[in-house]
Amino acid sequence: MKKFAHIACLFLIAGTTTVAAHAADKAKLDERIEHAHEVLHELMATPDKGIPLNITEHATCVAVIPGYKKGAFVVGGQYGQGVVTCRTGHGWSAPAFIQITGASFGFQIGGQSTDLVLVAVTHDAFDRLLHDKVKLGGDISAAAGPVGRDSQASTSVLANTGFLTYSRNKGLFAGVDLTGDVVNQNQDDTAEYYGHDVPYQKILAGDVRPHATSMHFMRTVAMMFHEAKNQ
Repeated sequence: MKKFAHIACLFLIAGTTTVAAHAADKAKLDERIEHAHEVLHELMATPDKGIPLNITEHATCVAVIPGYKKGAFVVGGQYGQGVVTCRTGHGWSAPAFIQITGASFGFQIGGQSTDLVLVAVTHDAFDRLLHDKVKLGGDISAAAGPVGRDSQASTSVLANTGFLTYSRNKGLFAGVDLTGDVVNQNQDDTAEYYGHDVPYQKILAGDVRPHATSMHFMRTVAMMFHEAKNQ
């Protein structure tokens, strides 16, 4: 009897530990979404350094990777975790979790952390995202985006470039070249956040109900594009 009680106690402890770990992981994902919201909110507060209005008008998806890590010693490597939302017929989709990886070569020493914003400006770029893995500059064209809300991206850039890419480091916002980097879904984080493995395509198509903790981020994205449509 005592042995049975001991085993039952161990199962109870294990279950409690699992629930606590799940809560901790969910909290980290909530924090990541909040950081993505903060990046966009701060961009909105500095219109002279923001994304041009005619780019936000054409955007089909917006990805934010807060705290993108880059370190280098002869061979450089990059890695970041973020979220993406896409335009749907009834607003913006719930966020899907993504990761971005890449490598750079050359004699370079040091490391830095920066915030990244990727704006898809064609339907082809949106379709490529639905394939789960996208190589920037390979599977889809990508270019450093122009800066300044009153700036204008050329018609050819909007027609021929899938993603316009930006970085923010120490308060400075500028276009950045991410050619060769790979963007793909983070399935583990997606399953953790939504409680089960939800298809990437289903989320970005707007067929998944967003959680309350992601509404802050989604409202900020919607506000940026609402402002663009009404300028």
